Amino acid sequence: MTLRGTVMPQLKRTNRNISSRKKEDDSSWSKAMKSAYAAIFDPTQATVAMVLLLLAEAFLNVFIIRAVKYTEIDWVAYMQEVEGVINGTYDYTLLKGDTGPLVYPGGFVCVYTVLYYLTDLGTNIRLAQYIYMFFYLLTIILVFNIYRKVCKLPPWALVFICAISYRVHSIYVLRLFNDPVAMIFLYSAVNCFLYDRWLAGCVLYSLGVSVKMNILLFAPGLLVLLLKRHNLSTTFLLLSVCALIQVSLGAPFLIENPVGYIMGAFNLGRQFLFKWTVNWRFLSEEIFGSRYFHVSLLAGHLTTLWIFYQARWREIFNFSNIFNSKKKEGVISANDIVRTLFVSNFIGICFSRSLHYQFYVWYFHTLHYLVWDINLPSIYKMLILGTIEMCWNTYPSTVVSSAALHCCHLVILLGLLMSGREPTPETKKE
Repeated sequence: MTLRGTVMPQLKRTNRNISSRKKEDDSSWSKAMKSAYAAIFDPTQATVAMVLLLLAEAFLNVFIIRAVKYTEIDWVAYMQEVEGVINGTYDYTLLKGDTGPLVYPGGFVCVYTVLYYLTDLGTNIRLAQYIYMFFYLLTIILVFNIYRKVCKLPPWALVFICAISYRVHSIYVLRLFNDPVAMIFLYSAVNCFLYDRWLAGCVLYSLGVSVKMNILLFAPGLLVLLLKRHNLSTTFLLLSVCALIQVSLGAPFLIENPVGYIMGAFNLGRQFLFKWTVNWRFLSEEIFGSRYFHVSLLAGHLTTLWIFYQARWREIFNFSNIFNSKKKEGVISANDIVRTLFVSNFIGICFSRSLHYQFYVWYFHTLHYLVWDINLPSIYKMLILGTIEMCWNTYPSTVVSSAALHCCHLVILLGLLMSGREPTPETKKE
């Protein structure tokens, strides 16, 4: 055999091996690129981003606690209020702190009594901050799981739910407000609803209301969902459980002075101070405190809820079937659950008589879902979120910041009203 006859087959085999390895390398590189792309842009592949962001948040919160000075606002007053209960005072009209009378329901007293003892009778502020750091991380876990279930946001957008908001971090670990505690119960309830655990969800929802009444803004949406998922009698039983929890937590105060407790803990007509308002700075203080203005806001709130029911929620549940004995329990998609609850709360925010800085957490973690639920390019969505963040970080609020906040709210509200509804298993069958 000639040298040519020996070498040529070996060269061919070598070329084939090189070509095969090259294809394998190209395939591996292509798979890696696809995986990286999915990890950044695919909403169904957001778990890795969520874990990394959670770890980053843990380090960030420790840094904030150690590097940024704590500012006392309401923590001492909370401790003074629960200390009055611990000392045997159950008349709500007599429970006060440095910032005024106790204005939160019985669940607040229970939670902050536990915190009172955990923090050396309320004196260990640093420990309280670390407890609130735990509250913050728990909130992020609950919120991330909601977004994981609905597959709405691309992973890159998740960073705007946590890392960038100075105001939200401040509310949790530098101010120690009670609003975050109420929202933990709310997001826990939403997670239960997503897993079809409606009794547990209603219990957690009512516990949230018992800490702070702003959770009631989710109630219209929750009623629609309950009537969709269950028949009328089951809905009534679930609502009765919610009411029973309120009565149980408020029992010592209801026995002592029922009128004082109800008027103190559930005072819907409570006046807010103009100097703290974030959303109505462009009005005069006279108009801000006017009962006519308050009634107008309530009318606008109810009207907008009715418009959304007619335009969007009626597709989920039609109240004309409420007494239909043949009505079957209906399946609700994850997006319908989250959208209905978050929109219900957002409408209440838009028509709130006043928004104070700590109220930002009432809807901050829901804004990203709402913005991604409207038909706008991503750059405009980020512009809306950035403008809202700027408004909430403007202290004191100005005519421009409060007007800009309302403009952003209006854009979101109109966008939600005009956006289409994703098909659910039920609508696909139809």
